[in-house]
Amino acid sequence: MPTSQPPRALFAMNPVHLPELFPPRLMRRLQSSADVDAALVVRDFGDPAIAGALAEAELLLTGWGCPRIDAAVLHRAPRLRVVLHAGGSVRGWLDDAVWERGLAVSSAVQANALPVAEYALAAILFAGKDAFGLRERFRVEQVRPPAGALAGVGNLGRRVGIIGASRVGRRVLELLAPFEFEVALYDPYIDGATATALGAVPLPLDQLLATSDIVSLHAPDTPETYRMLDQRRLALMPDGAVFINTARGALVDPDALTTELISGRISAILDVTEPEPLPARSPLYELPNVFLTPHLAGSLGNELERLGRAVVDEVERLAAGEPLLHAVHHAQLANSA
Repeated sequence: MPTSQPPRALFAMNPVHLPELFPPRLMRRLQSSADVDAALVVRDFGDPAIAGALAEAELLLTGWGCPRIDAAVLHRAPRLRVVLHAGGSVRGWLDDAVWERGLAVSSAVQANALPVAEYALAAILFAGKDAFGLRERFRVEQVRPPAGALAGVGNLGRRVGIIGASRVGRRVLELLAPFEFEVALYDPYIDGATATALGAVPLPLDQLLATSDIVSLHAPDTPETYRMLDQRRLALMPDGAVFINTARGALVDPDALTTELISGRISAILDVTEPEPLPARSPLYELPNVFLTPHLAGSLGNELERLGRAVVDEVERLAAGEPLLHAVHHAQLANSA
């Protein structure tokens, strides 16, 4: 049943993001379903000035820059029942106390996966055309390369290896479907039938690396995936292969990757690195076989509204007495981003 009174809600994030997450038309939608002050954005739960608002809050609407929510915060928020995050992962800033008290949690991780998958698709298509390598050559020679130099360039029948059937990985698989690629997938948490249903051939990781022209990484950052692509595994990639990382830099041994890229044996399209940003002395800034971007694949600019819309949708579901669509459960965190 719909609630008789709109729930009291409170923003907690870096306020610079609020106008992009909730532009006026979206803020109006939100305020029709929740009692929320658009001028009050919490940066510090210990601030005495927000004590009253925190004590009355039933919903926390969080985003990037939200302070950590722990047992002390929950003690000052006795009416709090739901945390709705206008961002991706909630790991790292939600204390176990949140789950122990039984709060409902939702994340816009599905919405945030969309632009990352779009970036990955673009990277895959450009990689198959050797767009970045040929651009570097064109910059130097300023003439079109001879036909013989283009042998093997193109996306028809190229093997693309996807590591991780995460939300991003699955969306990438969907986006690849119209193209005539051979798609392989490695994910230890899904079976062969699921991989096939996703449009991919299931392969062990070593075999995927050794047989793919393009490898796109979409696994979560967990203790199990730390440095999963080490020196031995990177060496399995064929000469001329392209490695794409829009996941996290920690999944790859940075020294081993740098060594491979300096050799010129493989190329890379990197939106994330380890560390991030790279130090000024890193050769990756200058290598012609490396296309480096500053962690821009995820939601930014006008794409942030999509994250805010996911939160407003959840608030409207709660107001209508419906369950959260993008609920996050504590047991999921160990194997998710």
